[in-house]
Amino acid sequence: MLSTLAIPLLAYLLGSVSGSLLLGRLRGIDVRQHGSGNAGGTNALRTLGWRLALGVVLIDVGKGALAAGLALWFAPAAQLHWLLPAAVLAAVAGHTWPVFHGFRGGKGAATLVGGLAVAWPLALAVLLPVWLLAIGIGGYVGLATMLAALSLVPLALVQGEGGPVGFALLAAGFILYTHRANLQRMREGRESRFERARVLARLFGRRRA
Repeated sequence: MLSTLAIPLLAYLLGSVSGSLLLGRLRGIDVRQHGSGNAGGTNALRTLGWRLALGVVLIDVGKGALAAGLALWFAPAAQLHWLLPAAVLAAVAGHTWPVFHGFRGGKGAATLVGGLAVAWPLALAVLLPVWLLAIGIGGYVGLATMLAALSLVPLALVQGEGGPVGFALLAAGFILYTHRANLQRMREGRESRFERARVLARLFGRRRA
């Protein structure tokens, strides 16, 4: 059985395996030198194309799920209630500050989704629709991600005693922190927008017309 300290440490090391930086090497590209400078799936899509970006997302989601799995497999039952969220958050931190890549990584959203899929699957039933609704109306990936993360908090509160309120607050706060530059660019009118994703905005616009 792994020690209580080893589980978050291994989760952090898993998180430090960056999908965009690993796959970017196939083309001799460091995605941090292009686009937004972020080592995440959205910048990988802009820089590497959709095929490699899909691989990036699979890696980043997978390592979050694997980190949560480590806690489920090896954590003592009496400590699982805190080691499971700790492992997920450690993997997200590893993605953001990867020890293997000079502590310059992504923003942690995909890795958080992977961890939630194992640690708190009910959260995906709320988080994903909120993200799709926000991206479908506004077209801002960063804003959609922040709103989706914030939706974890009311969900945890609604669950009552079984709701991981502390974990939801930490996860939402972390995502808000890593996306603070997106908020700044939105205030300045410089945030990139995916117009093709604004399906709901176009649909509502036609109905009004």
